[in-house]
This record gives sequence, structure tokens and C-alpha cells, in this order.
Amino acid sequence: MPINKYLQLSEEVKTALSENKPVVALESTIISHGMPYPQNYETALEVENMVRTNNAVPATIAIVNGIIKVGLEKNDIEFLSKDKNILKASRCDIPVIVSQKLSAATTVSATMICASLASIKIFATGGIGGVHRNVNQTFDISADLTEFGQTNIAVVSAGVKSILDIGLTLEYLETLGVPVIGYKTIEFPAFYTRESGFKVNYKLDSANEIADVIKTKWDLGLKGGVLIANPIPEEFSMDKKVIDYAIEKALRKADDKGIKGKDVTPFLLSEIKNITGGLSLKANIQLVLNNAKLASEIAVEIAK
Repeated sequence: MPINKYLQLSEEVKTALSENKPVVALESTIISHGMPYPQNYETALEVENMVRTNNAVPATIAIVNGIIKVGLEKNDIEFLSKDKNILKASRCDIPVIVSQKLSAATTVSATMICASLASIKIFATGGIGGVHRNVNQTFDISADLTEFGQTNIAVVSAGVKSILDIGLTLEYLETLGVPVIGYKTIEFPAFYTRESGFKVNYKLDSANEIADVIKTKWDLGLKGGVLIANPIPEEFSMDKKVIDYAIEKALRKADDKGIKGKDVTPFLLSEIKNITGGLSLKANIQLVLNNAKLASEIAVEIAK
């Protein structure tokens, strides 16, 4: 398979992988579609720095002019932060975007695919997509979930946003055979808050134990990902009532405006930021940094 034709690894990432050093994949949707400028640019560099501080190599992933880049230069990150024409790539978009030489930020599903092509085993994100509310009417289920069922990547996430149907999201992951591990928690986190009212499959208390589960799963030939649910640090966790109110208000506005599909999440994030006076954005930044730290610790254990 002529993957090299489409894939470009940075020298830092290429060297780390050839020497079996720990590498952590990072997505780019958060840069182009998750935060306003300049917070998106600053956060992207902070997250990379957090990975380096914890003894791993960051590999931020995006598609730039049709090339899947694994490990971005600062000018790439700036381009993704500022340009208004950056597409949002999921699995179904990759062949079109690559063949047409377009530029796109990668969602969780696309980042999992690209990380897997580069032989990276772990990926840190903010929150994964899931089953949307009113799914019986919309059939809106994120491609992130089906990717977990088929791509061998471990993903560290602060759970899912409570804009989604968390119960159905967890049911769907179980159907796909995806282990959901809570890091030092039995409660599945809901992105901005540490609690959701739903439980994880297993609670593990160390990066070493989690790395063992990941290795064992793939050694057994059990295809697909592992979801590591890492709650937002307590000091940055938002009041559940405040965030639930903001989400309900934002969801009503999205319905009124007829916003659907890929446009829903960026719209809701922007609305929630406005309703909470910017508190949700601060929480978002902190939970991503926290996930990058844990993913780096697990990457170090996997590399051993």
C-alpha cells in the first residue's frame, strides 16, 4: 500500500518512532474549529509542550494541501489557527481532501486513522464524539465511535460533552467491544464536569496498568481502540447546573437555526463559551493539557 505518498512525518516524529521512543498523537480540530484565535494557537503549543515535559514526542496531525502531516511545524499550526477555509476531516472526507490537495483539521476519527498509518499507538484529545440526543430522529452518531471499533489506537479523553446522549454513547462503545477505562475514577466524566451519572467498565490507577491493558488487547488480536476516560482536574471542573443550563440553551438555539451534522459541535462550543462568559473555554484548555499529560505517561510505559 503506497501510504508514504500521502504521509509526511516530521523529522522529530520519524526519529522518535525509529528509536521506539514514546510518541503522542494530537488532533487539530481543536485548533481550527474548537477555539478562537489566539487561544487555539497558544493552546496547541502548550499541549505539545506538556507532552515534551512528560518525556514523549508530540505528533499533532492535520492535512495540509493534500498531505497528511504527522508532526506540525509552528507555521502549520499558525495556518490552521487563522485560516477560515480549513475543512473538518472525518474518515469519509480523507480521500477527497487528500486527492483534491485541500487542507483540513482532523477530528478524533481521522486522527486515529492517520496516527495508525504512522504506527503511533496513543492519542490525546479533549472529548470524543458520540451518540447525539434525539438519535431516533436524526441518526446522528459520530464516526469517532465506529473508528474505535476498527482502529488500534488508545485515546485519552475527558469523556464526552453532555451535549451528547452519554448513556447511549457508552452502550454503543460496549457493542463495538471498546474497553472504557476510568483513570482513578469509576464515574465516566462529562468533559466540563467530573461526573455524568454513568459508570466506566473499569477503574485503573496508574499509567502502567493502562499500558498493560492496551498491550494485552492487541497481543490477543482484539481489533479496535481503548478509551481512557480522564476527568478534568477538580479545580477546573465546572458547576454541573451551570454547564447543563448553557448546553440546553445552546441546543435550543442550534435547533432553531437548523444547524446539523459537523456544524453542530463548533456552534455549540461557541455558544456555550458565550453563555458561560468564557469559563467553558478555560475548562476546555485545562482538560486537554491534563489529557496530554496522562497520554504521555502511558506512551512512556508502552515504549518500555
